[in-house]
Amino acid sequence: PGGIVVFGHGPAPMVLRRGDLRWLVVKALAHLLALAPLATLLLAAWQQSLGADPVAELTHRTGDWALRLLLASLAMTPLRLLTGRPWPIRFRRLLGLYAFFYASLHLAVYVVLDLQGFWSQIFDDILKRPFITVGFTAWLLLLPLAFTSTKGWMKRLGRRWAQLHKAVYAIAVLAVLH
Repeated sequence: PGGIVVFGHGPAPMVLRRGDLRWLVVKALAHLLALAPLATLLLAAWQQSLGADPVAELTHRTGDWALRLLLASLAMTPLRLLTGRPWPIRFRRLLGLYAFFYASLHLAVYVVLDLQGFWSQIFDDILKRPFITVGFTAWLLLLPLAFTSTKGWMKRLGRRWAQLHKAVYAIAVLAVLH
């Protein structure tokens, strides 16, 4: 009644107002769109259509999507300012976490498929190849941001949380350089 949808039974059913249901649908679509590149990659791998060097293709595509999503997350604040609406900020964390997800896939493809887990080669590459040093540094800096992206960590860290998360600008520069 009155535009309210109730899910579940018992003492704490989930209640969504009409506007909340709309945001739930929009957020679900955002998740699907963020996962679409992964589905495309998996399908291409299944169909063996990644080209002559599939490992290089996986490495490049996961890295490209990490960068795209990182830049999209950074674009949410200017978009909010341009539109005068608060809704873009609701997607900033989601996009940032997917950027970390794709950056982690990018690193995993490189370590597992390209270097086949040869740790001595990994450390040599980090030390000797500047673009790998820069990329690995960007990923290391993303790690605490992903870890502290929950509301609980925001509360625990207080204003230090915002200071920590300003590292995303340095990360974006490093990611572009990589």
